[in-house]
Amino acid sequence: MNGAPRVVFDTNVVLSALLFGGGTTASLREAWQGGACVPLVDTTTAQELMRVLAYPKFGLSADEQQELLSDYLPYTAVVRMPGRLPKVPACRDPFDLSFLHLARVGKARFLVSGDKDLHALHDAFPIPILTPADFQKRLRPCP
Repeated sequence: MNGAPRVVFDTNVVLSALLFGGGTTASLREAWQGGACVPLVDTTTAQELMRVLAYPKFGLSADEQQELLSDYLPYTAVVRMPGRLPKVPACRDPFDLSFLHLARVGKARFLVSGDKDLHALHDAFPIPILTPADFQKRLRPCP
């Protein structure tokens, strides 16, 4: 869909949608695959997703990992990060900084996460940080 909002999904949101696809996370997968939103990725966030999918606790073969990635990556827009990253609020978890930078550089409309550390920044970050359920409501407002 032309004009679909550009969105940063954190790794846990994408992982839930790909692996456990029920309820809200299933609707997120439908949203990106149906063009209702455009997920943003950069090298760091894509590599993190690949790394997490390979965790032994998920028991996924290399083929299964590739199949899951093919359910996500083709629907994304790749953002090239500049050498000088924009300022973002200090974050308790340094791994979350990549999502904040991606949202700023990629001109995301929303950052979608279930991470309390990211949600703690909602007043200090110019882009709305939403839970998956809140994002789903923004995509399909109730009549």
